Amino acid sequence: MSNDLAGVWEVALSDGVHRIEFEHGTTTGKRVIYVDGKEILRRDWMFKLVGKETFSVGKSETKATINIDAVSGFAYEYTLEINGKSLKKYMENRSKVTSTWILNLDGTDCRVVLEKDTMDVWCNGQNIETAGEFVDDGTETHFTLGDHNCCVKAVSSGKRRDGIIHTLIVDGAEIAESSPVRLV
Repeated sequence: MSNDLAGVWEVALSDGVHRIEFEHGTTTGKRVIYVDGKEILRRDWMFKLVGKETFSVGKSETKATINIDAVSGFAYEYTLEINGKSLKKYMENRSKVTSTWILNLDGTDCRVVLEKDTMDVWCNGQNIETAGEFVDDGTETHFTLGDHNCCVKAVSSGKRRDGIIHTLIVDGAEIAESSPVRLV
């Protein structure tokens, strides 16, 4: 990487947290985008220094756009959009449609994500096979991680505003939900 690094963002998707780095050479017009350390786009000798670059992130090929805007003189502002929304708005919305838990099992850090709309469960970027069942107070989605029995329990909060509460239970112990967003 060069000293033209203009922006770094971390985006939490179901398949993991992806690091996006953007280099912008304001004297050469160079634009380079790295996702998780891998160069995915390079443009050299761009005469137009403002504009946007669109690319895909993650296994689901989520659409991302870096906007390059002139602020004043030779100062530029760089913003990241995910699926057409600002990163902040996207992450706020994402926290409504997913639940994320970070835990350590047998010495390995695990990031478990529940997609509430589909009830898909992901662990460290892998979609996990699950079995769902209806129970007296809601639903349970069962799966295993290594030798550990896991379950996402979904129960009504009893309050319309709060909706359904999702809880991860591993070997009978409840795991606290984590914040899915980290801004760099």
